[in-house]
Amino acid sequence: MRKESERAGSIRLRGLSGIVFAVACAAMPSAWAQQGATCEKPVYLTFDTGHMGVAPLVADVLKRQNVRVTFFAAAERTQTDGDSLDSQWAPWWKARAAEGNEFASHTYDHAYWRGDLKGVEPGFRIKPSAGTFAGREFTWSAAEYCANIGKASERLALITGKKPLPLFRAPGGKTSPRLLAAAKACGFEHVGWAPAGFLGDELPSEKFSNEKLLAQALENIRPGDILVAHLGIWSRKDPWAPANLEPLIVGLKAKGFCFETLRQHPQYRAWIASHP
Repeated sequence: MRKESERAGSIRLRGLSGIVFAVACAAMPSAWAQQGATCEKPVYLTFDTGHMGVAPLVADVLKRQNVRVTFFAAAERTQTDGDSLDSQWAPWWKARAAEGNEFASHTYDHAYWRGDLKGVEPGFRIKPSAGTFAGREFTWSAAEYCANIGKASERLALITGKKPLPLFRAPGGKTSPRLLAAAKACGFEHVGWAPAGFLGDELPSEKFSNEKLLAQALENIRPGDILVAHLGIWSRKDPWAPANLEPLIVGLKAKGFCFETLRQHPQYRAWIASHP
């Protein structure tokens, strides 16, 4: 009787262990589930810096949804009376690195290309919107523009402990063939976004409601698209991220999309691999 009782108890324990294991696996975000899985309908969500007011919310959503993104960072003015790459925000960036996100430059001074200069040597009219000289227009050589790209990349490496990707995004996506060639010559490939990937968080909410932007994105985004949003836009009265970020991710997942960083993007994989 005692052996039968022990055997029955052992069976019950094994059954209970199996149930606990199954529940644990079901609750596991994706570390096990995604091993060996292929992403057949990838999209590439990217964030540019901004006033950082929605940065904590963005981080919470990405963690909850187990989504990795690529951040393009500049030292932009924040709601905390500093800039988005200062020591106050350093722990936030380091935590994003620990979660497996990727980083790249948005130029340190959020420097807008305004035009090419005539001449044999490449030169550009540049207007920073951040930093000491924000709002003033300057003439920069190719080397000066490259230095500003590199400064943001170096700062990201310092505060995250992770080497940024050899990519950059020009503010506003404004470039010229000469600017792109100059940046590529100093080791930085430019990244834009797909037309449907413009999520509209910098548009006026009076004309472009969050509901309209979400419906538009879910209808038009296609596999392979690079998506762009920001970590806070000063001008938009009804912020986009609190209303739309999680519904967008959930909605795209429901349509069979999966999320990858630009490290996996077929257009940039070889470039990244050749610039370790």
